[in-house]
Amino acid sequence: MAGFKDVFQRIEVKYLLDDIQYNELMKRLEGMAAIDSYGETSILNIYFDTPDFKLIERSLEKPKYKEKLRLRTYGVASDDTNAFIEIKKKYAGVVYKRRISMPYAKAIDYLVNGKEIENRSQISNEIDYFLQYYKGIRPAMAISYDRIAMAGISDPDLRITFDRNIRWRTENLSLSQGNVGKDILLPGQHLMELKIAGAMSMELARILDELNIRKISFSKYGRGYLEYMYGQTNEMIMKGIVPDQKEEESKVAVFRKAV
Repeated sequence: MAGFKDVFQRIEVKYLLDDIQYNELMKRLEGMAAIDSYGETSILNIYFDTPDFKLIERSLEKPKYKEKLRLRTYGVASDDTNAFIEIKKKYAGVVYKRRISMPYAKAIDYLVNGKEIENRSQISNEIDYFLQYYKGIRPAMAISYDRIAMAGISDPDLRITFDRNIRWRTENLSLSQGNVGKDILLPGQHLMELKIAGAMSMELARILDELNIRKISFSKYGRGYLEYMYGQTNEMIMKGIVPDQKEEESKVAVFRKAV
């Protein structure tokens, strides 16, 4: 896909909207942002982690610095589909993303089978180090969703995305499977991400305030992991329901002995 950047540095803020808020916001954004040329796109990801899920468990502790590795395609993957291997880091609220691209089959050979890639770069060296540093790292979870992306009309740094049908699975992790798995969001929910280089405009801040759209902490992989490991669904999280800690610690201990 032409036009994709390899390096990003930005602030990402997330919001959870219901249908009413989403529809009203789309009206208010007219003249400020427009849907990009791709329209709605299915985004498919494989998140990589250690056998004891060190990366996502550390991320859920909300440290000042965290990082993750994922493989992404835009649309259902075949062997020659362009795929992106991404290292995503977050430090003090700022997101840094670096990525390389290659055919999907070659990306799998590199990440899973340990085969060398053809075109070396500084970013591929960083990915090599990541793979060596986290011992036993392997495909851990597929996260997929349908996304509408918008770009600012007068502000080229403004980017707004809306994700729905967010799903996770830990089996059949091939991205040729498409957007299938267990739903993370409740019916009628939309996850909005505001991606900006600096401060939000006063106009956009006013619109969000008028529609009672509040920022939240939300990790797609994190939500999938909480349901997979602890049975904690999005509905339980929204209602503040926490599973019995002793029972869940026992589950985790049994799981870790098995991996």
